[in-house]
Amino acid sequence: MSRPVGPPRMKPAMLAGAVLLAAAAACPATAADDDAISRMALCRDSWFEWHKSAPARFVQFALHVRAHADPHGNDPYLVPRSAISVAGFKVIEVFPQSVGMGVGFSLTLEAGFDETRKAMEKDLGQPLQHCETSDNMHSCELRIAEQRTFMLMSGDDPKSKRTLIGCYYFYEK
Repeated sequence: MSRPVGPPRMKPAMLAGAVLLAAAAACPATAADDDAISRMALCRDSWFEWHKSAPARFVQFALHVRAHADPHGNDPYLVPRSAISVAGFKVIEVFPQSVGMGVGFSLTLEAGFDETRKAMEKDLGQPLQHCETSDNMHSCELRIAEQRTFMLMSGDDPKSKRTLIGCYYFYEK
């Protein structure tokens, strides 16, 4: 039996594997959305309610957050240990209890206000309400239920890529 002349031919399975590897290397790596953190930030779950009615779920969620984020000195937020995303946006800060005058669960996302708003409205299935610009801030909110209001805030700099989202149980304006 004679061998064909020319370069060796790659088997179809090896060729497919090589193509997949090349495609994976060309695409940027993104984190999958963290379902537990997303549900809490979008007011689908409430640690405030769990604290009273489902202490085991509350503890389980607290352990989940601590497993994925570390304290940042004396700041009121945690920083992710590895990539965490919500609605496809990178989470850069986690506020597990409060921000300013609000009690709830919130996140700072690496995204602009407008793109975050569109994504949150799509995820929540309805438009955000009570949107305003004042004191160099953009903000919108949507009351989900009693003691559950979804909020979105960002500085009014259109170049800013930091937007705060979260679910507030109590909020003092």
